[in-house]
Amino acid sequence: METKNIMIVGVGGQGSLLASKLLGYLLLNEGYDVKVSEVHGMSQRGGSVVTYVRYGDSVASPVIDEGEADSIVSFELLEAARWLPFLKKDGTIVTNIQQIDPMPVVTGAAEYPEDLVGKLKATGAKVDAMDCVALAEEAGSVKAVNLVLLGRLSHYFDFPDEAWQKAIAACVPPKFLEINKKAFELGKNYG
Repeated sequence: METKNIMIVGVGGQGSLLASKLLGYLLLNEGYDVKVSEVHGMSQRGGSVVTYVRYGDSVASPVIDEGEADSIVSFELLEAARWLPFLKKDGTIVTNIQQIDPMPVVTGAAEYPEDLVGKLKATGAKVDAMDCVALAEEAGSVKAVNLVLLGRLSHYFDFPDEAWQKAIAACVPPKFLEINKKAFELGKNYG
């Protein structure tokens, strides 16, 4: 199998590292060679965070170059746009529609771009956008956005639901397990 590439992008503190850990666990249990690389940037200060997840028969490097990502999972809309050059021509973006103002917008030096979903679609990218915050709140915690996104991402893979459930149980602390399972289901069954 040729190597597949997934980028998980967001803003520090949104749960992208748990999402990459869970995805890595799932892929390892499905028998793939997996490499995960985290790039934190200014994550502790609300800056951009990106994680590369690569899997296949044999993966040499954890890094994804421009034009190589099969999927981009984005916790925030502007981050989806920022990392768009890394998406393959036939790739898919699964994104939360949440907007978090970056520092230039907060200080008034710039404005948050309008209609980013439309602009992303206009590039020819397949865009699967949804309000993950509302779905996470419905599940019981706004912090479960990561599992909503993974639930939606599960549509694009041919892994059995039991494999996803096993990964969730292995990676999520027991006291948050039911909320996260519900968030995954809401994302999976969205639309």
